[in-house]
Amino acid sequence: MFYEPKKKNHGLAHNPFNSLIVPRPIGWISSLGLDGVPNLAPYSFFNAVSYQPPTVMFSSGTAATEDGLKDSLRNIEDTKEFVCNMATWDWRNEMNESSKSVALAIDEIAMTGLTTIDSRLVSAPRLAEAPVNLECIYLKSVSVPGWSDADNFKIIIGEVIGVHIKDEFINQEGLVDIKALQPIGRLGGNDYAVVNAQSFFSLKRP
Repeated sequence: MFYEPKKKNHGLAHNPFNSLIVPRPIGWISSLGLDGVPNLAPYSFFNAVSYQPPTVMFSSGTAATEDGLKDSLRNIEDTKEFVCNMATWDWRNEMNESSKSVALAIDEIAMTGLTTIDSRLVSAPRLAEAPVNLECIYLKSVSVPGWSDADNFKIIIGEVIGVHIKDEFINQEGLVDIKALQPIGRLGGNDYAVVNAQSFFSLKRP
């Protein structure tokens, strides 16, 4: 089949685009508002973009708020800090729960029964339950104009200045044990994938 996204002429029950770039890693972003209220939200438009310095990005659409920003974006642009927490199989339900649209005054970390722990270099809290936390400082925002105001997205780019890895997820060879971590990724619609011993494989570069 062939279709043109702007014409929406795919003829399918749902837009297939979200099922075509998969699996997408999930940036489980924790931030802190100027009012001191923590925020937690998962973003599947998320990835690493460079090594030195280690840099990450995530992208968010608009929200039904006065400024049109989701809480994560507002917090990060205000405070210039955030944390990327790894979303894993063990915490898939809490990750999903934290995607709820709730009032600004609601602390999604407390709402989902998760635990905050102080970061070392930034004021934004990290998740005690997550096996990996990346402490980040804000570098810049990039606006991605949509076909309408409701389609506008904004990319947040941050430098990773601190990395936490729980010791039990580093193997005897001194490598991160991905199979033990069991990170999850977003597919299309309500579907997700998990990296585990059954799905893991290696290839040597030529």
